[in-house]
Amino acid sequence: MSARPGVLGTLVFGLAVAGAVGLSAVQPAAAAEKDKNVVSRELAKPLKAAQDAMQAKPPNLEEAVAKLKEAEANPKKTPYDEHIINVMAGSAYARLNDYASAEKAFEAQVNDGFTDQADLPRIVKAVAQINYQLKDYDKAIEYGNKAIQGGYEDDDIDTLVGQSYYLKKDYANTMKFEQALVEKKIKAGAVPPEQPLKLWVSACVNLQDTACTNTALEKVVTYYPSQEYWKQLLYQLAQDKSASSSDRTTLQFYRLMSDVDVLSRPQDYTEMAQLALAQGSPGEAEQVLEKGIQKGVFTDAHTKETSEHLLDTAKKAAVSDQASLPRTEKDADNSATGDKYVGVGFAYLGYGQYDKASDLLAKGLSKGHVKNEPEARLLLGIAQLKAGHKDQAVQTFQAVKGDPTLEHIAALWSLHAKQA
Repeated sequence: MSARPGVLGTLVFGLAVAGAVGLSAVQPAAAAEKDKNVVSRELAKPLKAAQDAMQAKPPNLEEAVAKLKEAEANPKKTPYDEHIINVMAGSAYARLNDYASAEKAFEAQVNDGFTDQADLPRIVKAVAQINYQLKDYDKAIEYGNKAIQGGYEDDDIDTLVGQSYYLKKDYANTMKFEQALVEKKIKAGAVPPEQPLKLWVSACVNLQDTACTNTALEKVVTYYPSQEYWKQLLYQLAQDKSASSSDRTTLQFYRLMSDVDVLSRPQDYTEMAQLALAQGSPGEAEQVLEKGIQKGVFTDAHTKETSEHLLDTAKKAAVSDQASLPRTEKDADNSATGDKYVGVGFAYLGYGQYDKASDLLAKGLSKGHVKNEPEARLLLGIAQLKAGHKDQAVQTFQAVKGDPTLEHIAALWSLHAKQA
């Protein structure tokens, strides 16, 4: 997954032009004494000139800025005059693409006490967006979080805050912010956007936090189950487990990877085949090698020779194994435990006889005293899914208990089954 986040689209300020500030007439002094939110007589002329310049067709923004600077320099200006100057200046500078000057004007409006509460959300968001554009990520985060805390966040603000943390290389806060955002969306019954999920993964990768990466990738796969995301997750999990996993567990990872169709390296196919042969499933070994050959993964002389030798071995073993299955099945009837049923069911699973495999694996589990019940139940779920019994398979996967790694693999199979 790329660690480079996307960028925000074009800034859309949605800010009112100066005509909305009500400067068409200056109230007389008597009225001004009753209402402090009026422009003073001393600044009425330059501010009216600035307004006229902004409302001209086409607007004369440079003239408007000059008049606003004149008003700003007047020592007799009142706090409300300052507010009106900033309202007009913010709009003028933004339209001139002078974002540094626009940012100062907008930020001043947030805290001057004159801004209407209905206008505050768009101004706060504008300050956050401008600072992001200016690469002042600390300030973008400050005002983005102000919007969130004020209850007027949107997807753009969420993206801005998360990416600001990321671009300043604060991966710990990127992870915390994106994880909380995703969980909040899920709790509200919504599908979390893809971007915060990707940022969550990238932050975990940069933190070199394997558990965090796996958790984030599983969320990505849950809501955006592309083959590429599945591949990243399963290879990451297989690599994470490889140092301590048994061969039986490794083969279980390979089974899921094969079914999701993300096996990509020649050695994956040959190792899976070798493990299947060693564990008494020559049919499975034959299947996976033939799949690799069809996909053209064995491209050099060495891998071709290895795969051909293994395939020949698997075919010969399969002939002998299949001939013995009826007798083994009869022996299972008289066995005191369910292990023989599980063994023969496992064999039929490798030969693609999924209904028969399901029946025998279920018999073994019913008979009880199975040596590795979590594995047997996981195999039963796989057989049921491949036989087309999706709902049964999901129930079986959810019933896998007693081995944390197999429980995890079963949960992933359940997710895969629901997406199939």
